[in-house]
Amino acid sequence: MLYANQSMINVTAGQKFLGLFERVMISTLTTVPCCVFIFINGVMLFTLRSKTVFRETSRYILLFNLLFADTVQMVVGQLLYLLSACRIRLTYPVCGFLILLAKFADHVSPLTLVVMSLERYVAVCYPLRHSTIITIRNTAVAIIVVWTFSSLNILTRVLLLLEFPFEDLESLQMKDSCGTFVMIIDPMSDDYDKAYTCFLFVSSGTVVTSSYIGVMIAARSASTDKASAQKSRNTLLLHLVQLGLSLMSTMYNSMLIALSRNVTRIVLVRSHTVLYVCIFVFPRCLSSLIYGIRDHTIRPVLMYHLCCRLKLSVISAKVSC
Repeated sequence: MLYANQSMINVTAGQKFLGLFERVMISTLTTVPCCVFIFINGVMLFTLRSKTVFRETSRYILLFNLLFADTVQMVVGQLLYLLSACRIRLTYPVCGFLILLAKFADHVSPLTLVVMSLERYVAVCYPLRHSTIITIRNTAVAIIVVWTFSSLNILTRVLLLLEFPFEDLESLQMKDSCGTFVMIIDPMSDDYDKAYTCFLFVSSGTVVTSSYIGVMIAARSASTDKASAQKSRNTLLLHLVQLGLSLMSTMYNSMLIALSRNVTRIVLVRSHTVLYVCIFVFPRCLSSLIYGIRDHTIRPVLMYHLCCRLKLSVISAKVSC
């Protein structure tokens, strides 16, 4: 009897150790690439502020705004992922702040993609009027409108959260890990979230698709610069891909709920990791990859800053040895 009890204790301890080891490995596998992409985005943001041509060109100002929102979303998302992996429970106010910050950055990105698509459309279809329409002042106004619209959405969410009777709760300490689905604690909040997300991505997808079609039509015109039109068309196509990936991120919770009903917990945890990397991490670094590789003005400056940091790391390692 004692031997059987001891065996059960050993099995339980082994299972706990394996579970802990798996959580550590999974957290490491997601944190390392995420930190690499955050570093690349940080260098890209520094690059876009290092030269006058970047600070005084509308498309690069818009790119800076997009990268900034993606980086904030990536940092907050990784923080929430690590808190969930470590099973750390927050209070409702702290969780609500992190979720609203992530939502704000998440909705700035598609709106900025819309403005960037319109800028490419004007550059190809109205090249002679581009410098008068796409000015630094108009770009600043567009960014202010994007941030204001996203802020109004966050304000609406806060007002909906205040309607919930928190005083009826035994404690503000959350019983589950912090996540978007946990903070939707009212049916009205859920309905608003679905309606706003649907409106945002339908309208954004319509504008980006229309811009893409307009550029394709303009590319067939004899008076249009074929090379510039082809490049802008490819850029708009990549913006559509980014928008589609952002739309997939809004269905992230629905995917996990559907999986939880059909698979075991271990499979669910592994699926959660794969979906997190593919849907959250990878789309946030697309802008750096797209513009850092394709843009001939950014690429040499970006590589210079990346290589300088690499050389400094190597020199510091040699000195320490």
